[in-house]
Amino acid sequence: METIVAIATAVGRGGLGVVRVSGDRSAFIAMAILGFKPKPRHAYYKSFKDISGDAIDKGIALFFSKPYSFTGEDVFELQGHGGPVVLDMIMQRCIALGARSARPGEFSERAFLNDKIDLTQAEAIADLINAESEAAARCALQSLQGLFSNKIQLLLDKLIYLRVHIESSIDFSEEEIDCLSDGKVKIMLNDLKSSIATVLQEAKQGAIIREGMNVVIIGRPNVGKSSLLNALAGNNYAIVTDIAGTTRDALKEHIHIGGMPIHIIDTAGLRYALDEVERIGIERTWLEINHADRVLLIMDSSTREDDPETLLNAIYSEQGLQKQACSLIENKRLTVIRNKADLSAESIGFNDQKDYPTITMSAKYNKGVEMLRNHLKCVMGYNSLSEGKFLARRRHIEALETAQQAILVGESQLLGTTGDELLAEDLRVAQQALSEITGKFSADDLLGEIFGSFCIGK
Repeated sequence: METIVAIATAVGRGGLGVVRVSGDRSAFIAMAILGFKPKPRHAYYKSFKDISGDAIDKGIALFFSKPYSFTGEDVFELQGHGGPVVLDMIMQRCIALGARSARPGEFSERAFLNDKIDLTQAEAIADLINAESEAAARCALQSLQGLFSNKIQLLLDKLIYLRVHIESSIDFSEEEIDCLSDGKVKIMLNDLKSSIATVLQEAKQGAIIREGMNVVIIGRPNVGKSSLLNALAGNNYAIVTDIAGTTRDALKEHIHIGGMPIHIIDTAGLRYALDEVERIGIERTWLEINHADRVLLIMDSSTREDDPETLLNAIYSEQGLQKQACSLIENKRLTVIRNKADLSAESIGFNDQKDYPTITMSAKYNKGVEMLRNHLKCVMGYNSLSEGKFLARRRHIEALETAQQAILVGESQLLGTTGDELLAEDLRVAQQALSEITGKFSADDLLGEIFGSFCIGK
């Protein structure tokens, strides 16, 4: 395999810069640059020499022989000063000695291909680098250390054991081995089903910590949408006036609630607008609603408008749209905020007795805001403790859901006359879905998509 080289530290100037080499020519490159063959896993403070023997820089040199390295190949690393010109000179020297520039993520990809890490651990490297909160960083580290991989492997062990049990009755049917009638299969299947449900719930939690959730604030003009954004963010990001139509475009802010990233979108007030700019802003509001994890419908508690479904349908009608109010309620994505309690007789509080939760509050005076924060954490199943948690991606959740569905279908086959063959096939589908998570069965285009999103040098 070709020898690759890359600058492993961030672009720009810094006190320290790292150039990393991996591949069969690493030892040769090390000897040419240092003037001697370094011992594996020893640090040397030496000059880094060019083709004429003159020093390019001076710093720490490290050599790791295969397979005892991150990539599983010979690895040579130079830690010098972090000037871009100096680092580029070192890199060009390595290229002249037979290396080529690494693609983004190629070091981690080689570690995966050489069985040093699995796919979830490789993804955790990128997640650790890109973590936007302390909770995300801690969970990414636990994924990198194999927490998520171990959970998937336990599921696979249970599934494979069950497959062996089922397929033995198929392969040795002449021996009259009936595994389906002894009740053991049912017990093992229930245990597997429960275990997958648990890991799936943990994965959804991990996706929340990694990606955050999109919360869209909607409502009529001047009901306090921008005030609510400012209250949640703890700052005056949005302009607040008594003039209807002040907010013309979606205003997005990224905040953290108890370590969970929240992407809050304040939208233009929903009404029939003659102004072209305001009308475009309202159109963008509908786009944000379609992509929201949670929609906060703000209502003025000091007015007579008190039914959110009637209000939404009236808004949809004004815009010439189909009646869609029920979809937000049925999909459990709607929370009603009865704002301006300081101007009405309503008490600050929370009510979940209807099909949609309702919070009565005063964003202007910061009353009930903490109640809303706790509600947002609750609806996303968030727990601030990161111990025992891992980060997850959308593809992990889809794979777990595929495995779960296959198990449920297989369970229904137990009552059929040919239940053993059908159940065996469903278990095979579940096993393949789980194996895709760790990369035991992965398409090349998936690997290209994952590693192509990495930094160069990782």
